[in-house]
Amino acid sequence: MKLMIYLGGLLVFLSLPVWGAPLKTGFAEADISPDIGMERPGGYGKGYHQKFHDPCKARAVVFDDGEKPVALVGLDALLIIEQHVAEVRKRVAEKTDIPPEAILIGASHSHSSGPTGMVVPGDFDHADELVQDLAYEQSSSADPVYVARMIDGICYAIIHAWETRAEQEIGFGRGEEGDVSFNRRWRMKNGLTFTHPRYGNPEAIETAGPIDPEVGVIGAWNEEGKLTGCVVNFACHATASPPGISANWPWAMEKVIRGAFGDDVVVVFLNGNSGDVTQVDNASPFRRIGGDSDALRVGGSVGAEVVKVLVGLSPTARTTELTLDHRREFLSIPRRKPSPQRLAACLDLVKEKPTEAKAINDWIWAKEIVLLDALIQKEPVRQVEVQAIQVGPAVFISNPAEYFCEFGLQQKEGSKFPFTWPVSLANGCVGYVPTTEALGPKGGGYETRLTAYSNLIPEAGDQIRDKGIALANELTPDAPPEPDPAPAFTDGWQYGSVPPELE
Repeated sequence: MKLMIYLGGLLVFLSLPVWGAPLKTGFAEADISPDIGMERPGGYGKGYHQKFHDPCKARAVVFDDGEKPVALVGLDALLIIEQHVAEVRKRVAEKTDIPPEAILIGASHSHSSGPTGMVVPGDFDHADELVQDLAYEQSSSADPVYVARMIDGICYAIIHAWETRAEQEIGFGRGEEGDVSFNRRWRMKNGLTFTHPRYGNPEAIETAGPIDPEVGVIGAWNEEGKLTGCVVNFACHATASPPGISANWPWAMEKVIRGAFGDDVVVVFLNGNSGDVTQVDNASPFRRIGGDSDALRVGGSVGAEVVKVLVGLSPTARTTELTLDHRREFLSIPRRKPSPQRLAACLDLVKEKPTEAKAINDWIWAKEIVLLDALIQKEPVRQVEVQAIQVGPAVFISNPAEYFCEFGLQQKEGSKFPFTWPVSLANGCVGYVPTTEALGPKGGGYETRLTAYSNLIPEAGDQIRDKGIALANELTPDAPPEPDPAPAFTDGWQYGSVPPELE
């Protein structure tokens, strides 16, 4: 509640808690689809959207207990950077009682979404002409027009969810879908670990990391008993990529959930720790079918599990009383630095762009080293936000990374909450954050490449993991709501308590 008072002749706004107020929940969404012709993100060079498949959205849920409101946003985007998160939080705080530190914005990592990165205008204005050309003209870049649209959409979704919040019953559950996600990193006979070795590779031995099959679900039902929205947490790269602009496989997940509960249900998807987990099965002997079929296979399967969880929640296992709380800290984590010899060689290589495929690959990685060196000159240490947001018996632990799945499982094990759901690429982006093993002598693979996108020191993953667990454990979880107990036994069913009848 906001109170207006005059203090020393000045009009002052005070935010006051409303103790004992009933829990209110609101959902809202906004279309943030890019235009045809805008850049398609997800690589180290430029690509452009040529067709439209389905809308990209910002979807928000607000939980308000009158004292510590929180907001969760699922964003159909490859990533969102820190200054854009800050702008959203600032605008929302001006229009609602939600404090900036209680807003979590998680990007789904859709590779078929709008241009939010990976280079942002202004990042390299301090550098020389060559570096600026490599960054702004030769790399995947954010579009200021699109970024403004995205920020407006996120703000609208949160503020509209706040303005339309109402008393609703909340239920919590988990399912399991272990057949559509796969760890893409494999241990090889040469002692290293490679990414996507492909089926039939005689050098591949076994997968080098786990998946997380848990499907975390929060549902909200209005006074008529209708599902108004849900929050879904699952760990898998959004790289199924239907042809054209798309939310990627979460499109199919929403399609299935809405098919069961209605077209106005808002589905807030928060991607788990999927830095090394995709929908590609490198052990499958069958040719992979991509596009719509792949998106429907992944999203449809996850969506079906969400439906299964929601219909399995007894109406008596819902609650209108939840503890809401939040914690946030920033870690100062240095970047890895390329050697002077490597930097010099890369500078020589990027001065002329080649045309032959293998040489182009070498040129791309050289470009990334040159760009990284420019970033280190400007910001040698990254500020990494870690956040824990409590919704009753559930806690969402955020990180701004393409974070390895193993870290999420460790956070679940270390948390005292009945439901612990990691959210990756949340509130910023620091690129891939692998395990120390992946960056050690037996590691390797695509995720460990040193680039302008991914470059934190090997210990970063452990630091982020431990801080997330510590923040979560500062909070006190609610007990999960349970169905009403069965009545005491009095007698069996009269029709069924009979011996067999043979004649």
